[in-house]
Amino acid sequence: MTAPLTPPPHEQSPHDPWQPPTAGQMKPAPHDAWRGGQGQDGPGRKAEVREAAVITVAVALAGALLGVLWWWLSPKVPLVGQLVDQKWVVYLKDTEGEQAIGVDGTFTLLALAFGVVSAVVVFLVRRRGGVPVVVALGVGGLLGSLLAWRVGEWLGPEQDVIAHARAVGKGVTFSAPLKLGAKGAWLAWSMAALLVHLGLTALFGPRDPEPEHYGVPPRQ
Repeated sequence: MTAPLTPPPHEQSPHDPWQPPTAGQMKPAPHDAWRGGQGQDGPGRKAEVREAAVITVAVALAGALLGVLWWWLSPKVPLVGQLVDQKWVVYLKDTEGEQAIGVDGTFTLLALAFGVVSAVVVFLVRRRGGVPVVVALGVGGLLGSLLAWRVGEWLGPEQDVIAHARAVGKGVTFSAPLKLGAKGAWLAWSMAALLVHLGLTALFGPRDPEPEHYGVPPRQ
């Protein structure tokens, strides 16, 4: 008689970390985990796009107020008209003045303030981040800056300085048209809004729940 060659079955210890999980230890993954992280409580994609569109329009329309404030608060650039060889010539009354720089600085500071306010308002209303909201703030801020630029120039002094000099007379001081020399100021609103909103979302936004390990047995 020879002993059977089949090895005896291996008895697993109850403390063996490599033993397969029992039926009670298996936890099925919830249905929402396989839907791209979007649960039933979160807004749908269409709702987010609608919210982003509303934010873009609201922020852009606020640019009209920025334009009015820019026209009202900007320093005046004094000009003087003279007749030289029967031709009108317009020149700066104060060649060392910094009023032109002040015009650009006023627009930039106001745009930064509008960016901060718009970001805070959007965060308080929505209380969450997301790509659509960030895009809406960026696009709305840029459109608002362009609208403010146009509104300020429209409210400001006459654009035709020669006609203006003729109207006021020779040697009479008048204000130069309101112009934005630093075109990079158009981005101040968008940049401020994006940075402030991202900071508020990181500090006070809702936190994602800790991920659960499905189908992995607990260690003894």
